[in-house]
Amino acid sequence: MMTKFKTIDTATFKDVHASDAPFVIDVRTAGEYKGVHVDGAHLFPLQDLKPESVEKARIAAGKEDGPVYVLCKGGQRAEMAAKQLCDDVKCDVIVVEGGTDACVTAGMPVNRGQGVMSLERQVRIAAGFLVLTGVLLGTFVAPGFYGLSGFVGAGLMFAGITNTCAMGMLIAKMPWNNA
Repeated sequence: MMTKFKTIDTATFKDVHASDAPFVIDVRTAGEYKGVHVDGAHLFPLQDLKPESVEKARIAAGKEDGPVYVLCKGGQRAEMAAKQLCDDVKCDVIVVEGGTDACVTAGMPVNRGQGVMSLERQVRIAAGFLVLTGVLLGTFVAPGFYGLSGFVGAGLMFAGITNTCAMGMLIAKMPWNNA
């Protein structure tokens, strides 16, 4: 049975974070995490997320009685992670609405590293490159290459409709995102 996760707005999370030092996981890529992350957040990239690892880390941090707060860039990956965690961790799973971006805007304490390109931006670049390649090859080599552009367009529509992105999950596994 799938347990429903909870959500919390950024202002409430800011108060909880300031007073309680909660157990927070960040499910973005390692590169995004290095760029900026909420102070005290533990990195558990969505593409490698294992509920048992989160549970062990929560207990090791002495937070076995509290919930797991889940962050990503804006909230979508955090919801995906929460759905994976709900039945396998022995506590409440709470998604922070607006993610790390909202926490930064709210003035929460964050750790900043070197600038890194977000996963969303990497997906836009890859999709644009593939569409342009399909058009150029279709124009100058053979019309069948227009199919590449159509395939990418269909993939983008599917990603929008289902709120999942296979290209994003693939790019998240690239070495520069796991450094």
